[in-house]
Amino acid sequence: MSEQDILLQRRPSEGVALLMLNRPQSTNALSLELQTRLAQAFAELAADDSVRAIVLTGGETVFAAGGDIKSMAGCGPVDILKRHTERLWAPIQHCPKPVIAAICGYAYGGGCELAMHCDILIAGESASFSQPEIRIGIMPGIGGTQRLSRAVGKSNAMKMLLTGRPVGAHEAQRMGLVSDVVADAEVIPYALAMAQTIAGMPPLAATEIKECVLLGLDAPLETALALERKANHTLFASLDQKEGMQAFIDKRRPQFGGH
Repeated sequence: MSEQDILLQRRPSEGVALLMLNRPQSTNALSLELQTRLAQAFAELAADDSVRAIVLTGGETVFAAGGDIKSMAGCGPVDILKRHTERLWAPIQHCPKPVIAAICGYAYGGGCELAMHCDILIAGESASFSQPEIRIGIMPGIGGTQRLSRAVGKSNAMKMLLTGRPVGAHEAQRMGLVSDVVADAEVIPYALAMAQTIAGMPPLAATEIKECVLLGLDAPLETALALERKANHTLFASLDQKEGMQAFIDKRRPQFGGH
């Protein structure tokens, strides 16, 4: 399979981009080549004004079963350092567009970390989540300890990180990691429908909301509230604010142009 084939991209509806990991023979293991393609795709989509929401999936069988262990087994610390995988993940981390993960099957290790880079996680009944790195003598290195503890709290995160045991979709939802759990066959359609709904919203407001939520998580409450107020003030300079409020008054559907 060529490098180009390991990540598929579609535009299933207006304003929505679908990215699908496509290494089924390796359960979508996140090779450096696949990480590079993801970085390129997210950078391109972030700059594309026609895209207002992104769905990321591994398909109907598996999301991603982790990193490519075979490529790491013989590495030393300098080898891992020189990979600078944080640079490859930066376009995903800093993507201004709302990103929905549509997860069936395993989201293990790097796959779980990839899912946690997304804003909304939709899981199928078969989905399971794990940070099993401790079982092979290492630990998460792409945010697993930090994003997981922020998502599910210290105790739940410690349990997952220190035992390496997976949690199912419903437990992940109870813990706060997953937004919705649906039948496996409905995961991708459900995520695409949600993305289409978000794509119909004013994109400037969506971008500001995402930024405020993510930055506010690491800020003192008063600082985060000030950030929220300033962002809200800024949106009153947009044409979409004028259109949205006038459409509400006129009792019609608004047409948001992203201006």
